[in-house]
This record gives sequence, structure tokens and C-alpha cells, in this order.
Amino acid sequence: MHKAGLLLGACVRSWKSVRMASSGVARRDPLANKVALVTASTDGIGLAIARRLAQDGAHVVVSSRKQQNVDRAVAALQGEGLSVTGTVCHVGKAEDRERLVTTAVKLHGGIDILVSNAAVNPFFGNLMDVTEEVWDKILDINVKATALMTKAVVPEMEKRGGGSVVIVASIAAYTPFPGLGPYNVSKTALLGLGKNLAIELAHSNIRVNCLAPGIIKTNFSQVFLAGGNLRELGEKGLELKEGLGRLEINLQMRCQ
Repeated sequence: MHKAGLLLGACVRSWKSVRMASSGVARRDPLANKVALVTASTDGIGLAIARRLAQDGAHVVVSSRKQQNVDRAVAALQGEGLSVTGTVCHVGKAEDRERLVTTAVKLHGGIDILVSNAAVNPFFGNLMDVTEEVWDKILDINVKATALMTKAVVPEMEKRGGGSVVIVASIAAYTPFPGLGPYNVSKTALLGLGKNLAIELAHSNIRVNCLAPGIIKTNFSQVFLAGGNLRELGEKGLELKEGLGRLEINLQMRCQ
């Protein structure tokens, strides 16, 4: 009976914290003085995540493969009064990953949070038609670069006594999107990567979690949405989301 009471109490406390986060009734600036890196963060989901982290008090470093995209995102977020800087980073290049980490350390003294959001999908069609080059590109950027980006930030997180890694996977890891076989496989692999990293980094007080967003109407998804596959998505029970608000509670709870 005593154990049951303790379990019930824990459940109630957890539910209250979720309600507080969803209603905005939470402590002000829960990420104050934290430093966050977000890859592929000048548009879509990545930009929305960067904005929310900064709104919660973090110093955020955004990144993109193109300088003009970085400049535009930084100007927009700084215009909202947020602590945001940025640098060019192609996550598939070791020198760019190093520059991203170095930029954060020089500007803010360390790194507490990594959100790995970068992904590519240069293919639409049957899985048996995928070339070796396409497989290499998708797995290099979507999976290998995520592992190497995490490896690059872990020493800085350990200096600060811990941190949080959030890997943006996809609902495609659970319910594959038609025509996007290699992308689906890469996002499934990220779930396995997250599980292994969580175990290995726990001793360093570094938490690792995966987000699995559904279909979000962003520039990245436009090619797929224009391919006439909405009927198949509906049959699979996948709903198109106009906004990004539903990511916020999960993201906040994983980064704090």
C-alpha cells in the first residue's frame, strides 16, 4: 500500500509538471545561462526549436549550410530580443562541426544542449531503385553526422557537469512514409543511436532523447506533400500539422 501511494504521488507530480509546461505556468527562464546548439536551425522545425530555447532563457547558436540563411535567422530572432548567434555548419564536414562547437565555447564558455536536427532526403520512389550514392548521402548526414556531432559536444558538456542531447527523428521511424524508404530507415536508425548514447553517456550526467515529429508543413516536407501521397498518409492515420506548438512541451522537458 505504501509503495502504491508513492507511485501515485510521483504520477501526480509528473502530471502537474506537464500541465504547468503546457499552460505556460512554469518558472521564468527555465534555461537561463544554458548554451544550446541547434543544427539546421534557420527554417522549419529547427528554427522553431531555436526560438523556443531562446525564449526559455538559453543562449542559442543556430546554424545552416548557407551564410545568408544564418544571417536571416539571427536577425529575426535577435529582433525578438533573444540571445541568438549563428555560424555556417554543414554537419557532414568535420571542420564545420568543430567550428560550431568552437563558436559556442568562445561566445558563451561551454555547451549544455545539443539539438541535432539536420537531415536530407534527395530521393522519392521505390526502395529497390535507390542508388548507393543516395544511401551514402542520407546515412552520412542523417545518422553518422548526428553521432559525430554528439561526440564533438560531449567533452564540453562533461566540463559543465552534464547536458542534454535531443535528436530529431521522425514518426517515419514508426510508420514509414510511402516513397521515402532511405529516409525512413535513417530515422529508425536514430532511435537506436539515441538509445545507445543514452546508456553510454548516463555516467556523464548527459541525457539523450529522441523527438519523433509527425508531418509538419515546412519547406523540407513540401516535395513529399506535393507528391500526391496525402491519401496514403490518411490511411496510415498520420495527420498533417500546420504548426509546431506540440513539440514545445516535449522539448522543454528534455532540455531542462
